[in-house]
Amino acid sequence: QVQLVESGGGLVQPGGSRRLSCADSKSIFSIDTMGWYRQAPGNARELVATITSGGKIIYADSVKDRFTISRGNAKNTVYLEMNSLKSEDTAVYYCRALLFGSEYWGQGTQVTVSS
Repeated sequence: QVQLVESGGGLVQPGGSRRLSCADSKSIFSIDTMGWYRQAPGNARELVATITSGGKIIYADSVKDRFTISRGNAKNTVYLEMNSLKSEDTAVYYCRALLFGSEYWGQGTQVTVSS
């Protein structure tokens, strides 16, 4: 029902910026809640930010004031603008969607913050 495809990962220097994109290529329905999670090596997957179609946003404390989540004009798209990146932001970033009580995940995109 939902197929999420992320893009935008890569290598970025500390203090730099990166924009991640996620789009659903399958669903004919509008997804209410979309978000970003990340998983660093040896760590559990953790919330980065979520946004509802009504504009309700939740950020992890670690990314507040540095990251911005937004919905695109195209149906079922979500973006994550990451600024002032730190080495501890290095992780695989996953897009997540909730539709009719089921959750769906993208394949993940690697973000590496290093000089």
